[in-house]
Amino acid sequence: MLSVKQQLLAALAGELEQISPGAGSRAAFESPKVAAHGDLACTAAMQLAKPLKANPRALGEQLQAALMATPAFAQWVDAIEIAGPGFLNIRLKPAAKQEVVRQVLAQGTQFGQQPARGEKILVEFVSANPTGPLHVGHGRQAALGDAICNLYASQGWSVHREFYYNDAGVQIDTLTKSTQLRAQGFKPGDACWPTEAENPLAKNFYNGDYIQDIADAFRAKATVEADDRAFTANGDVADYDNIRQFAVAYLRNEQDKDLQAFNLRFDEYYLESSLYTNGHVEATVNRLIANGKTYEQDGALWLRSTEYGDDKDRVMRKSDGGYTYFVPDVAYHIQKFQRGFTKVVNIQGTDHHGTIARVRAGLQAADGGIPAGYPDYVLHTMVRVVRNGEEVKISKRAGSYVTLRDLIEWTSKDAVRFFLLSRKPDTEYTFDVDLAVAQNNDNPVFYVQYAHARICSVLRGWREDYDLAPLTGVDLSALQGEQAQALMLLLAKYPDMLTAAAAGNAPHDVTFYLRELAACYHSYYDAERILVEDEAIKLARLALVAATAQVLRNGLAMLGVSAPERM
Repeated sequence: MLSVKQQLLAALAGELEQISPGAGSRAAFESPKVAAHGDLACTAAMQLAKPLKANPRALGEQLQAALMATPAFAQWVDAIEIAGPGFLNIRLKPAAKQEVVRQVLAQGTQFGQQPARGEKILVEFVSANPTGPLHVGHGRQAALGDAICNLYASQGWSVHREFYYNDAGVQIDTLTKSTQLRAQGFKPGDACWPTEAENPLAKNFYNGDYIQDIADAFRAKATVEADDRAFTANGDVADYDNIRQFAVAYLRNEQDKDLQAFNLRFDEYYLESSLYTNGHVEATVNRLIANGKTYEQDGALWLRSTEYGDDKDRVMRKSDGGYTYFVPDVAYHIQKFQRGFTKVVNIQGTDHHGTIARVRAGLQAADGGIPAGYPDYVLHTMVRVVRNGEEVKISKRAGSYVTLRDLIEWTSKDAVRFFLLSRKPDTEYTFDVDLAVAQNNDNPVFYVQYAHARICSVLRGWREDYDLAPLTGVDLSALQGEQAQALMLLLAKYPDMLTAAAAGNAPHDVTFYLRELAACYHSYYDAERILVEDEAIKLARLALVAATAQVLRNGLAMLGVSAPERM
């Protein structure tokens, strides 16, 4: 049906151009809000009426007659009805809807994919400092980032997945000291363990059992390997720097295990420390000073960020000489742009909302050709975990939070991904562990996967190996029923849904679509028996359900979720 829709759009554009030069470029169809009104809708008559000083209904009648006289509309459209002040409601012939089945079967995994556009995009996500296991908030970010990458790839972008983290600084210092104390035989609660009364930062000391695991491995002179680093401990509990490097490598290895359990990979790990060692931070600060965008006050260096929409100017270099945390962020994004990524999406928690204005202000003040609004941000809320009707807040392994691996072990990778993507990122979400393992229609991932497995069962009932090649050229004219036509219309919406989801950084749209498609298939299955005696009818119906299974697989793949053939 995609080629059908393109033919109809071309015909509409031609007729709009005749009515008003330049209007053809705005040709578009909408989906009627009420399915009974038609298959496609067009509001062009109402949009053109005012500039043309014409009656919108009369303009609609003119457009109706002109469109039905075109070859494309004559071939594929059953009727055009005028409603209200000039709406055009278009009813397609069954043959037009049937075309989508051929296209899905012919294109397979490529159905919905757009050709390469020759542009690069960098998506930065997870970016957790190596100070502990990944928590469920990181899990939401991982699911979002991977799905958004898949969506952009479906639209022809060359996608680069990047993980940015700090291997130095206050948090790493705290990790190192916590590990060193454990390696020396101490534990939280001992007299030597820092208390908040003695040290305001003591509340940030890491008390989880994983710190003891690191300390034990360090004393054993273990070697740990992560995707981006490897290190061998020397076992000397007095060697602070050796402990630091080992602890970072150990926890990066732990993070890799979490990410592997999630079937997630990154193209690059970028170190915040490299921005200092390579001189990027210093170069950025000097550039802002040279551009006259800074000033000295109270012994600190300030950025004139209010010139770029921030609510107040921001300190860049503190009176003690240290840089505030947004300065390396600015340097990092300058590097992203200089590496050729003209589009960048950062996926972060809502607690990063305040950094957006100052980072963008720094980029504009640097005046390096970076467009306003660079980079894009997708902010997500944290996740509550409920099990047995009660909120779960503590993991023995992490000490103070539920880890991503906990959630995967309690449920499954598929359930975690689908559930964490089933709401808009900025909405609160409660992950119900009991629902995620339930095998019923209330569990959305089970509901969608079961629809796919049910189709595979039907196909096996036809042929055990269910080679789909014989279905690609069958006569589809038997697909006339109401449920069959509704299913075909929904299949045809998949490519546009992907395009809109990518444009809006909205993988939740894919979950909504898949649930709707599964429901539509179940309705069709209940309405029409597929493996009937009549060979022509059977093959047509098998082609339809095979195409539905393909789109379910394609959509689940966008989310990083499997499509089981048996359940």
